[in-house]
This record gives sequence, C-alpha cells and structure tokens, in this order.
Amino acid sequence: MTLDQIILFSLFAAVFTLLVWGRYRYDLVAFAALMAGVVLGVVPTKDAFTGFGHPATLVVALVLIVSAGLVRSGAVFLITRTLVDASRGLGSHIALMGGIGAVLSAFMNNVAALALLMPVDIQTARKAGRAPGLSLMPLSFATILGGMVTLIGTPPNIIIAAIRAENFGEPFHMFDFAPVGGVAAITGLAFVALIGWRFIPTRDDAGSSETQLAQYIAELTVPEGSPHIGKRLGQLDAEAEKADVAILGLIRDGKRRYGRAAGSLLRAGDAVLLEATPEALDEFRTTLSLDFSDQARQEKLTAEGEGLEVIEVVVPETARIAGRSAQSMGLAWRQSTVLMGLSRQGRQLTKHIRQTEIEPGDILLLLCPRDRAADVTAWLGCLPLATRGLAVTANDKTWLAIAMFGAAVLAASVGLLYLPVALGLVVVGYVLTKILPVAEIYDHIEWPVVVLLGSMIPLGSALESSGGTALIADALISLTQGLPAWAILTVLMVVTMTLSDVLNNTATTIVAAPVGIQMANTLQVSADPFLMAVAVAASAAFLTPIGHKNNTLILGPGGYQFGDYWRIGLPLEVLIVATSIPAILVFWPM
Repeated sequence: MTLDQIILFSLFAAVFTLLVWGRYRYDLVAFAALMAGVVLGVVPTKDAFTGFGHPATLVVALVLIVSAGLVRSGAVFLITRTLVDASRGLGSHIALMGGIGAVLSAFMNNVAALALLMPVDIQTARKAGRAPGLSLMPLSFATILGGMVTLIGTPPNIIIAAIRAENFGEPFHMFDFAPVGGVAAITGLAFVALIGWRFIPTRDDAGSSETQLAQYIAELTVPEGSPHIGKRLGQLDAEAEKADVAILGLIRDGKRRYGRAAGSLLRAGDAVLLEATPEALDEFRTTLSLDFSDQARQEKLTAEGEGLEVIEVVVPETARIAGRSAQSMGLAWRQSTVLMGLSRQGRQLTKHIRQTEIEPGDILLLLCPRDRAADVTAWLGCLPLATRGLAVTANDKTWLAIAMFGAAVLAASVGLLYLPVALGLVVVGYVLTKILPVAEIYDHIEWPVVVLLGSMIPLGSALESSGGTALIADALISLTQGLPAWAILTVLMVVTMTLSDVLNNTATTIVAAPVGIQMANTLQVSADPFLMAVAVAASAAFLTPIGHKNNTLILGPGGYQFGDYWRIGLPLEVLIVATSIPAILVFWPM
C-alpha cells in the first residue's frame, strides 16, 4: 500500500470506530476527518468542499423541504385519515400502515414519513388497547423498505445515482430502482405483517415513555358554504373518533347550547366545542374543513404575514391575562393572536373561549404570527412550554402541493428536468404559494446529514483516486474466486449490510459503491448489478437501533431494548438478500 492509501484507510477506520462508539456526533466526526485529510495532503485543497455542492447533497436537502411541504399542506392526512381503523386486527393494521408508510417513503424522505405516521400508529394502539411496540418496529422497517423503490426515497439511492453519473456519464433515473427495490419492499412488508411482528417481545411497560400531551378545550367554527351545514352535530362523531377528538357541545350566538347538543342542526357560524391535543385538533379541522374560532382574524393573519405558528404557554399568578379574557385584553387586535384552546383542571366552559376568564395554572394554545411567539408570551406575562414543533395545516392547498410535487417527479422521470432543479422548483412553488413559510425553509433541513455527506464525498473520491477501493475490491474478488455471479453479489451485499447496521447508511454507500464498481471492472462485467446490490444492502439496516434513524426514532416510544431489533431484523435481512439477488440478475444482468 502507498502512504496515501495508508492514511486514508486510517482515517476511514477512525471514522467508523468513532461512529460506532457514538461518543461524538457523526457530522463532527466526518468533518474532522475531512479536515485531517486536507492537512495530511490526501484530499486536494481545491476538492475539500466539493461535496457540499454535490448533487446528492442538494437532493437530500431539497427532499426534506419538500417532505415538510407535503405534511404542512395536509397531503398525508388525506391518506391516513381515510384508511386507519383501530378495530382492525394487528396483522391487518401492520399491513395497512406499512403499505402507507412504504408508499409515502418512496416519494418523500423515509424519516419524515415515519415521523408523520408514528403518532397515528401510537394513537391507534391506544384505542385498540395494545402496546405500541407491537406495531412501531414493523412500521419503521416498512418506511425503510419503501425508500428502496425510487431515486428520492432514501439517500443511498441518490448517492448511487450520482456515483454512476460520475463514472459512466448517466445516472440512474427515478424508477430504475423499482424492479429490485420493489421486490425487496414487497417481500419485506409481507414478512413483517404476517410473521415478523410475532418475534417482537412484549413488555408491560412498553410505550411508557410516550409523552402525555395536554388536552385542550377548543373551538372550531362552521364556515359559510360548509357541507356540514344542516347536519346534526352527532353526525361528526365518527370523524372525531378517528382523530381522537371529543365533541363536548355547541356554542351559538355566543351561548353554549344545553348538554352535548348532539341533535342540533349545524348552522354557519356555529362553534363546535372540542377536547383534543393540538395535533388531533389540527387533524379534525383539516378533515372537516372547519375554521378557527376567530375566522376573520386568522384569515387576516394568513394574508398579511409569512405564516402562522402554534405555541403553548402556561399562565402564572402574575400574568397580565390572569383574571381577564382574551377578548377583553384585545389579544386579537393588539397582538394579532388567536386563542385556539384552553387546558384547565375542573374545566367547564359556558361561552366562547375568547370570552372565558383565564385563571392561573391554565395552559393556553395560541395561534400567532411566525416569529412573534416570544413577544406575545412576554406581553401576556405567561411562561412558554417546551416547543413541540406544532404547525398549522394549510388544508386549502393540499391538491396544489400534490400537483406541484407530482409534476416535478414526472418531469424528472422522463428526463425533462434535472432532478435537483425539479425539486428546487417545487420548493420555490411551496414558498410562493405559502404552503411553507420562507422563514421555516432551513428548519427542515437536517444539517448534520448535509455536513456528513459533504465531508464524506471528498474522502470517498480520494480513496478511489488513490487506488484504495481497488484494493478492497481485489480482496473481495480473491475471497470469491471461482464462485458464480450470485455468490459474488451476495458477499458484497452481506458486507455492505453489516457496515450499514453499525454505521450511517450514507457513509456506508460512499465507501461500498466504488468497491462494487471496481469489482465489476475486475470481472469485466456491467457495474449496474453491483450498484443495485449496494443500494439495497445499504438501506437494509434492521439489526440495531443505530443502523437507521427510523430505528432510533421508535426506540423510546416502542419501549424497545437494543437486542430486540435483531429478532425480526436478522430474518428480514436474510430474506432481502435471498430475494434481491435473483431480482438483480433478472433485471440488471451482468
């Protein structure tokens, strides 16, 4: 080995060791390794930061922003609210939720898909009276599997396509991954839904770490032209139950109707009194196209500002609002803020929430202009609760968001637009139509992932140009000398999977893809089957909670232990290798 190869292998060994150890953040580790490579002379100074402008890095960042726009527009609510039912059996529920998760993660970031569906799954488990741990792991695995199907579904596919373009002048296109990734995804989904979930250990305290969210008394108003006008209030119970919302009564002309008023016919301007968490309240409002309690003020805020945000504040005894109502203080016209909900022990409201006298200890749910939360909280004399990233769904723009995203995917698929450009246009469209506030754009980018990619890409290029990947490829070829093609691909997949189970799948792909290309060159066969093997294997991280972010996300809410993952993950990985190898040889022959 040359000195450059020794230095680069040492740097990669240090990176892998530190990532497995987990003592330092992966982006810091990767960036430090890049800087060390520049100082030691193995990474040319002019190439040090090329990774940050790499197409793979840009696509990952843009996909995260687009995913946030799809969530904010209510596009995903449109799917989940019509399909999820707590009365289904566990296997059927896992198959349905897994299918939804897989489809979503094929077209949006799979971490975002899980983050969106996880509360729905936990809520359904609560209603069904079972531990959420029985369905959260299959859901996580399903979102990982779904990402294998398209170019934008998971970072490894994006990186593989970019590496292919650099080496052969032509990238993989949007659905080139679908034949092999689809076989792996369908097989994996069938396994977790029919058999895999039975391997998950059950514990009495599973899910006990789930955060208990405050329940608010809130109002939603029936707007003019609503299809619910003329219906009885009780007819909304089915949708309320789906959203985990309790309908408490009806307020008309400023006064609460007697009892629950389930038989009352709804009129325009009626305020439906509800008890719900902020997330459930937003889902119910989006589903039925209802308005906030102060419709005129909310419409004005939306038109004038850069968007709205929802905040939670607690009322101390010294608060300005204590002993007064939001209306008497002029909260709406003084601070452009709407009181959405009120959480109070011994709650009993007889009039509009904005006319209710606020008491010390109350928790208020407020809708205010973006970036005004601190000013509004200070003016009220209240104390902010820890932020939970509450957002207002722009349900009037659902189909617009879907249309823009669908057009971009179509244009990129047929080669009309370069994928980063197509996604960039979607982001611009979401900002111009106020689906996403411009002030929020950068909040949705996972900057540690961007730094990891930007740092590892130059290191990977340096390893390849120094001949390091050729050494690894030669070692694997020597190991598989005389073996058939399927055995060589199997070894490559197993090695890549093993790395991905303990490392970030992005780092694994950057190292393994050039090795696959070198193996193909040595064997004088097409590199495409080797790249497909790496793409599938890098995403198939099911043995540990650290192999993929989705596995880490469910660790606490599911009540899992580190050793629980391999029980279902090991047979799943074996199954993916067994089904992917024949699919690769059929669809991408050597």
